[in-house]
Amino acid sequence: MGAAVAVGVFDGVHLGHARILEIMRGRARAAGGAGVVVSFDPHPDLVLSKAFQAVPPLTPLPEKRARLEALGIERFEVLPFTRELAALSPEEFVDRHLVRPFSLSALIVGENFALGRGRAGNVSRLREIGGRVGFEVEAVPLLQLEGAAITSTRIRELLARGDVAAAGRLLGRRYTLEASVVTGEGMGRQLGFPTANLRLHDEKYIPAHGIYAVWARIEGEGALRPGAMSIGVRPTFGGKVPTLEVFLLDWQGDLVGRGLTVEFESWLREERRFDGPKPLIEAMQADVAEVRRRLGRGPVAAG
Repeated sequence: MGAAVAVGVFDGVHLGHARILEIMRGRARAAGGAGVVVSFDPHPDLVLSKAFQAVPPLTPLPEKRARLEALGIERFEVLPFTRELAALSPEEFVDRHLVRPFSLSALIVGENFALGRGRAGNVSRLREIGGRVGFEVEAVPLLQLEGAAITSTRIRELLARGDVAAAGRLLGRRYTLEASVVTGEGMGRQLGFPTANLRLHDEKYIPAHGIYAVWARIEGEGALRPGAMSIGVRPTFGGKVPTLEVFLLDWQGDLVGRGLTVEFESWLREERRFDGPKPLIEAMQADVAEVRRRLGRGPVAAG
């Protein structure tokens, strides 16, 4: 019995990807064979870009693996993406990386998918190959939501505008950062709002500079706690380096060295430069009041 294989980058593991994976799993069950996801790392755009400009992923590889497992994917294979891999003809790619390792019986891809040299391996070409070799190709139409197709590019554009709520609707979950709490400069504590300074576990796409209403989960705890998050350079104090800081409502203690998961709920406001600490404190007070209004006071059960 051959395998049903879904191939793609799957960056974000969004609702459109979930549809492809659902179809793949259905084909595998119907045939009594294995269901396999084949992806690439690093992102092909990074390797093939003529100008080196790294675009951080929506889902770093460890997170992608975890999210696929949560969707019931039992076998996840990652191909190191290189220029040599990209230079293979579609026939060579399919033979080496799909037919031989998996005894491919069904290939499930998005309708705009293409592989191989010059992206020549589009759906039409893959169906020609499948007809000769002995596998079927199912092209899944792009899932539409709110008037447009769900794509990783669209999600990045929303995050770049700070529209984390809309991005979350396309993902089917809140956009999330996984981080460790590190020692900061203590500026938030001096202002009366002690913040947790974050260092990401893996490189990941960061939403636009601004203030957000978020939920945060402290490592070792199950509850989600409401918080206000700042992404930016702290212009009031002449900052230059972007920082990630979270103020947890109604929580006291030392988080340094612990893990913190942040889930973005909604945008509050843009980052601004204030004329000194007093107007900044007043703005932070207003931010916290708005988070309370949107998210409530205390922790809630996760998930």
